[in-house]
Amino acid sequence: MSGYTEAASGLVFHELSHEWGHGAPSLPGFDDVVMYRSVKHGQHGVMAHRMRMVMHSGTHLNSPLHMIQQGIGVGDIAMERLFGNGVVLDIPKGQWELVTAADLDAFSDRVNEGDLVVIVTGWHRKYSDSLEYFGDGPGLSIEAAEWLVAKNVGLVAVDTPQVDHPLATSLGPHRGGPLMNRLVAKYQDGTGKDPKVEHPVWNGAHKVLLSAGIPTIENVGGDVDDMLGKTALMHALPWNWKEGDACPVRLVAITDPNGNYRIDAGAAA
Repeated sequence: MSGYTEAASGLVFHELSHEWGHGAPSLPGFDDVVMYRSVKHGQHGVMAHRMRMVMHSGTHLNSPLHMIQQGIGVGDIAMERLFGNGVVLDIPKGQWELVTAADLDAFSDRVNEGDLVVIVTGWHRKYSDSLEYFGDGPGLSIEAAEWLVAKNVGLVAVDTPQVDHPLATSLGPHRGGPLMNRLVAKYQDGTGKDPKVEHPVWNGAHKVLLSAGIPTIENVGGDVDDMLGKTALMHALPWNWKEGDACPVRLVAITDPNGNYRIDAGAAA
């Protein structure tokens, strides 16, 4: 079991984010993260970085504003949606498969109102700058998103680069796409199906979640395999940026081997 154990409380902190920085895989159509040291130790005895980036890089949180006009930004998301009870659902999926409402039905008694729900398909193991990771992955069906809205969950996180099936995004034949030029033909050859018929709605699942005020996290990773099927206290606080459509986030699961799951008052000063 991975994780860092805090000596005083015995709480164990588990990393659920991919490592971020220069060279982090970027969604096709997005610029890479660019950073450099504008001030260096060898020159000034201190270091300061500058960077240019798309906020949708690495493990990141999307606010309703990302897809919903006049939706709230990351800085206005209620704290209880970003810190609280969480559950990690193990729903293995392969190339171009969908997470369905029927898949989620198996966890109906595990998912409660307000929960931070992490859906793990296994795709995080392929995280890389590759055609496979971005173009061949699974995604949530619209019905699965509606199931999560009906449960009134607090947040939905996925271990894929996008909430929706890749052929339901601009990577495929939607809104300025395909951003992956070979994806449509590859899908047609591999499945014998027309992506416009199979996935006619652009980012349908993502819009269902965000329009309900449910923020999302994409590219979950880190040590998430160690948390499969478990519940934990989840921490996913983004920047206090009211106009933010998204920002990188460090997703952490906190477990208590003693089963207490409470935050102590601490010693008096």
